[in-house]
Order: sequence, then C-alpha cells, then structure tokens
Amino acid sequence: MEDSIAAISTPSGAGGIAIIRISGPQALAIADAVFVSPAGLPSTYPSHTIHWGRITGPDQTTLDEVLLTVMRSPRSYTTEDLVEINCHGGPQITRSILAHCLRLGARLAEPGEFTKRAFLNGRIDLTQAEAVMDVIFAKTARAHTVAENALAGHLARQVEKIRLELLDSLAQVEAQIDFPDEDITPASRSELAAALTHIITELDKLLATASEGKILRDGISIAIFGRPNVGKSSVMNALLGEERSIVTAIAGTTRDTVEESANIRGIPVRFTDTAGIRKPRGKAEELGILRSHNALNISDIGIHIIDSSRQLSRADIDLSKRYFGKTVIRVLNKIDLARKLILNSDLKNSKLIEISAITGKGIEQLKDRIELVAIQTPATASDLEIAVNERHADALTRSIKELKLALVELQSNSSIELLAQQIRIGFTIIGEIVGKTSTEDLLDNIFRKFCIGK
Repeated sequence: MEDSIAAISTPSGAGGIAIIRISGPQALAIADAVFVSPAGLPSTYPSHTIHWGRITGPDQTTLDEVLLTVMRSPRSYTTEDLVEINCHGGPQITRSILAHCLRLGARLAEPGEFTKRAFLNGRIDLTQAEAVMDVIFAKTARAHTVAENALAGHLARQVEKIRLELLDSLAQVEAQIDFPDEDITPASRSELAAALTHIITELDKLLATASEGKILRDGISIAIFGRPNVGKSSVMNALLGEERSIVTAIAGTTRDTVEESANIRGIPVRFTDTAGIRKPRGKAEELGILRSHNALNISDIGIHIIDSSRQLSRADIDLSKRYFGKTVIRVLNKIDLARKLILNSDLKNSKLIEISAITGKGIEQLKDRIELVAIQTPATASDLEIAVNERHADALTRSIKELKLALVELQSNSSIELLAQQIRIGFTIIGEIVGKTSTEDLLDNIFRKFCIGK
C-alpha cells in the first residue's frame, strides 16, 4: 500500500483512554512530526516498544500526554509500519490528534481497512478477517469461543485441507487431458468418485454448522404466550433472573409486549412477554393482544404457558392448536400449587415441561429444552469448534452442487474435459471462503460492515 491511513480505533464518546492508529509507509514520519519525548524520535524506536511523551499540534502546543507504541513491518496487525497513540479518551482530544495526523499526510481509514490490509498483505485469510468482527460482537461466551477458534484459523485449516484434496483430484483429471499419450496412471473412475464423495461429505459437515453459527451470532427470538394470569411474566422473570416484567394477581396486567435479552446456555435469546390472549376488554387490551399475535408470528420459538392450578380451558386448547406448525415449547406453570388441570390427549403428547416460576423448580429443565430446540444437536463451546457464516454457507452450497454434477459426469462417462470443468468450478468456489479467489465487490461487501479503526 502506498498511502497511510489513520483512524480512532476505540468507541466514540468520552472514556478513560482512546487509541488512534496509523498504518502505512508514512506512519513513523507522522509520529516523528507529532510526538515529543525524551526517548527521541519514534522512527528510531525498536519494534514493539511503548514510550511516554506529548502530542503537539501545528503550533507546537501540547494536545495531550500520551503513550506511543511502535510496531514495525512486517510484525504488525497490517504487516505495515504501524503506530498506536494511547491518549485520554475525550472526544475533543482524539479528534484533534486525528486531524493533525491527517494534515501530515495520512488519510482517514475506511471501515475495516486495517483488517482489509492485514488480509491483502497475507497476514490473515478471509475467514479470520470476518472472525475479527465476530469476536468484537459476540453476545455470549459460547459465541466468543467459536469466533476465537475462527480467528485462530480452525475453519481456514479445514477448508484448506479440503481444497488440497480437491486439487489432487483435479490434477489427476487434468493430467489425462494434458498428457493423453504419456505413461501416466491416473486414478480409476471409481477411485475418483470415492474421492469426490468424501470431499462432498466433508463440505456437508461444514455446511451443517451454518444454522448453529447463525444462532450464536444473531440469537433467537422467543415469545412467551398464554391466556391471562397463567404466569407468563413470572416465567420470563425466572428465565432472566431478574424482575423485568410486572407481576400481579390481576388478570391482564401486561397490556403490551415487553422485550429483554438473555444468555441461555450460551445462546443469545430475545424474550418477548406478551399480553394474555383472551376476548379483549377494552381498546388497550385489544391492541395488546394484537401485538401478542404479531410477536408470536415473527418469533423463532413460542413458549405456551398453561396454569396447572386451574382447569384446562377452551382458550388453552385453542392456543395449543392455533400455532400448530410453529416450534412451541409447552410449559405447565404453578406446580407449587394444588393441581386441578386434567390434560387432553394433545397436550399429553407434547413433551410438557413442569415448572414453578415462583420457586424456580423446573426452570433449568426449561432452559435445557430451549437449547435443545434452538440448537437441534446441543453442543458445548468446546464441542462446536467452528460455525460457518451465511457467506461461507452460500459458497459451500454452490461448491457441493458443482461437485455433485461432476460425480454425475464421472458416472455417465462424459468427456474428461467436461468433468475437469465441473471440478475446477467447485475448487474455485471453495477458494472464495478463505479468499484464495475473491473479487473487489466481495471484499468491499465484507469490510464495509466493520467499524472504522478496525
């Protein structure tokens, strides 16, 4: 890169410390011009050292007392000369220091440009670049572990292993095209079919982690519903571990939807406590019930609360049938009270969870069920080593499609050129995942989602 970039790498607003990052061939020269220290000029400092001093403005007045870190090429985040200025975190201070660096020849970095340079300069691959943002925005420890694994190259290594296996198959096929008269013993068609089948299986395994990856990154939405006064708000409070929803003995207390986020077994969950569903008694309750139905319609999962201390009502039965086809967890609440409920055949067969939101009994089992439903095959953070994102899943799907077509060509004894073409396309698509094959549009789409300064 011929130009140098600079940006504030810490969140906007006031804070104890802010970091201004400069990367590129002019980074050390700019540091020399703005930094005054008893240790001399930054361009003379050894790599990976931190020095105390002052940042001075255009008129040589002190802007701030700072610590400056020098990281020389290629041992830096971008592999370029890189300088980081640790200053006080006031907005005026950081803007003044950044503006001075820009006047001296740096340009303002685009979103994700530091990480983009790390990728373009070969320090990280595309999966690791994407993992940077996953680490930053991980909502739970489980999501963070998966993101850290991707940043460490776990996904890249698996993809590269598959690429090399496919490259070997492609080389065997192309050898027959390039040297048809040479004494080359290519793999038999059955051996090549076995190799392609194995590769497709490995790609399918990676693709199978996409749904879990989406849940860990984006979370799931759960609407808690039921007729009035069955304990919906108490259940939500018990799941959250705090008093978020108002709880009273008066039916119809909740007139509007109440939303809150929580970490359930490492899964980010957005709960919605809905108004009790019944024939509305007034305009306000009518609007609340309408919002309850809307929340249920757009949620990923519903939790249907039934009061075990009351007889089963027509409303309970209707609600159990109304959302048939949607993923619903059915819960018997108030098991701490005398039981009056007699289950019908449908509810008996619905794997009910019995709880008391007041005493907490059964709440852990309810959390287990939420995990089981959300992640069809529950895994601990250590079990789920990687989880592909939507871009990876799209590439995997397209590559699998091409390689399956190659198997068809192989089994139908089609021309060797056509077979090679199908394998080559599948190979190229796999390369998109790690950035071996990429376009400027693809890179722009990925890095524009980053924050400035990363």
